[in-house]
Amino acid sequence: MIKKILFTLTAVLMLISIYFIFSSFSPIPVNLKEAPGDPINFKIFYFHLPIAISAYLAFAIVFVSSVLYLRGKQQIWDIVALSAAEVGVIFAFLTLVSGSIWARSAWGEYWVTWDVRLNTSLVLFLIYLSYLMVRQAVEEPEKRARLSAVFGIVGFVGVPISYVSIRLWTRATLHPVAELDYSTFSPLIITLFMNFAAFFLLAASLILIRMDNERLKEKGNELKRIKGL
Repeated sequence: MIKKILFTLTAVLMLISIYFIFSSFSPIPVNLKEAPGDPINFKIFYFHLPIAISAYLAFAIVFVSSVLYLRGKQQIWDIVALSAAEVGVIFAFLTLVSGSIWARSAWGEYWVTWDVRLNTSLVLFLIYLSYLMVRQAVEEPEKRARLSAVFGIVGFVGVPISYVSIRLWTRATLHPVAELDYSTFSPLIITLFMNFAAFFLLAASLILIRMDNERLKEKGNELKRIKGL
């Protein structure tokens, strides 16, 4: 019942968010006189930022679940970590894609090779893609879970580095540091918060769905082992 409510709420918020973005309600978050490309393309900001933060949150779940697995060796935490990692990789990929589309309009090219935020985001994506590849390479369940947990903890270092990169290396990025007044309920803030809520719930929904699938897979493997005996 709770899952149905979550999925329904996610769908409703996504529809409302999309309507807000593409209607006249939400403003274009740039000065139209200074925008080098088609100003309407800058509305991708409302998608790009929530997707990126959702990826960070998914990787944070991998970190916490990995710590809990190493402490208690409970399989559920390994399943949570795997599910969150897969969803995080999807969101990290969407961050790169949406960022590249935005960059094409703002900077005239899809990828600026020396931009620190672009590169740290790419490295973060590759870290967790490697995490999933490591899981595929190890067949023994306990060894796979233990090795993945260590990887999930160490790999999380890339998240704060990616997040603060444009503040640490200001001369190595074209990314602006967002200065938003969250104390006001302007159309920009309302639309942005709506998208944050929608994408956070979407990430949570996908993680829960993936966890259910992984539990069924584990039960199937257990039955196979029993029959094999």
